[in-house]
Amino acid sequence: MEYKACSLNRVTLLKALILAGGFATRLRPLSCTRPKVLFPILNKPLVEWILEGLSKSDVKEAVFAVNSQTAFHLRHSKFSKSGIKIVYSCDPPKKPLGTGGPVKRAEKFLDEECFLVVNGDIFANISYGEIIKMHKDKNAIATITLHRVKDPCRYGVAELANDGRIKRFIEKPPAGASPSNLINAGIYVLSQEIFGYIPKGRKVSLEREIFPKLVEEGRLYGYMFEGLWKDIGKMEDYFELNKILLEIFFEKGKDVVKGVGEISPPTVCGKGAFIGKGSIIGPYTVLGQNVKVGRNACIKNSIVFPQASIKDSSVINGAVIGENVVIGKRVKISENCVIGDYAVIGDDVTLAKGVSVCPAKEILESVTTSKCVF
Repeated sequence: MEYKACSLNRVTLLKALILAGGFATRLRPLSCTRPKVLFPILNKPLVEWILEGLSKSDVKEAVFAVNSQTAFHLRHSKFSKSGIKIVYSCDPPKKPLGTGGPVKRAEKFLDEECFLVVNGDIFANISYGEIIKMHKDKNAIATITLHRVKDPCRYGVAELANDGRIKRFIEKPPAGASPSNLINAGIYVLSQEIFGYIPKGRKVSLEREIFPKLVEEGRLYGYMFEGLWKDIGKMEDYFELNKILLEIFFEKGKDVVKGVGEISPPTVCGKGAFIGKGSIIGPYTVLGQNVKVGRNACIKNSIVFPQASIKDSSVINGAVIGENVVIGKRVKISENCVIGDYAVIGDDVTLAKGVSVCPAKEILESVTTSKCVF
């Protein structure tokens, strides 16, 4: 499957900074064993989707602004780099730098006239060339991508003038205080001048400290983007993005699936997946590579990470199953359950709605209330 990014007017740009230093606490327990940028989206890690889009806009080098843990995971993971050179700029140990500090720290790598900044938890079908062109035409110091949402309170919100200049920018306004429903979509173009605004060696918020200054000077602009955009900051967002893409691609299995089970679209099954006799997979389901499903099982509205094993007569509805998880026979897993990597769920166990299980935990008795099992 190939993701078709927009390919309108291209503007040559060589470098991009990918902000991926967060610890994704709202995606635990799955983020205990992988950074957010490696979460699979239709069986392809988010970082691959990002790099593919950058490559289509002629980006030649990507600087990952990360903590040491994320750098370790990325260096040891196999993902397609789409021909882009990868460089790492790491936050100091135990000293997170916010959103602005990593930009300043990566200054030595970002020597172009202007460069892209992309949040590593964002999926967007965007033409980077268009925002770069606007940035240069307006002689802006910073141009931020804006996207219209129903509830803007989770994000930075902008009030936009007719000429594209941002008149006001408020980070996460309280309910009823938002100047518009145009939110910061986490994709920027920054000029070299930005480095003069960011203090060195401390935590800095672009959104709370730098952008308001640029508004006062009339040098912050907004580019309206109306295509597919989603952040995966929360588990429900991660679910929703996979569901949207399943509807777009509407596949009945990406690779040839072994076995004699039934696949109900839209569903994607990774290479090496096996579905036993009498089992039903889908709709709205993603099976990772080498997932093994036994006989007479039912999995729907769910995401199953690679190498997981689901045995006979188990039922999974609306859950995320981590990598190398083993689920026994006649197990029932309800909506909004999240099972961490390498966990084992014993035969005849029922997990109530909203149960999360930490990595490598063995569950041999039913859990009847919504909670995290450590």
